[in-house]
Amino acid sequence: QVQLVESGGGLVQAGGSLRLSCVASGSISSIDPMGWYRQAPGKQREWVASITITSGSATNYADSVKGRFTSTRDNAKNTVSLQMNSRKPEAAAVYYCYGREYEFIYWGQGTQVTVSS
Repeated sequence: QVQLVESGGGLVQAGGSLRLSCVASGSISSIDPMGWYRQAPGKQREWVASITITSGSATNYADSVKGRFTSTRDNAKNTVSLQMNSRKPEAAAVYYCYGREYEFIYWGQGTQVTVSS
């Protein structure tokens, strides 16, 4: 069983920065990649970013966040983080950490990010 716990959400001003973290625990040896989705009110959940765990920390980003969001990992702490800079109001959403194990995806409980204009 794998558990993913996010933290770091909250209120941020437009143009500000926020850092989300996700700690993985349990049987995580086969989890790769990990990353983030987000879901805004009334919208579908959308993929935001991913980072590989065993292949040199390769990162990928959605076009909407490229250049503003950065994903990193700390294998010693089983943690992936998402640094979000230059936040736009449309980025307000619940952010979910995920981890893929072959064809199965584990999800965190989500952390709310609110952007004030």
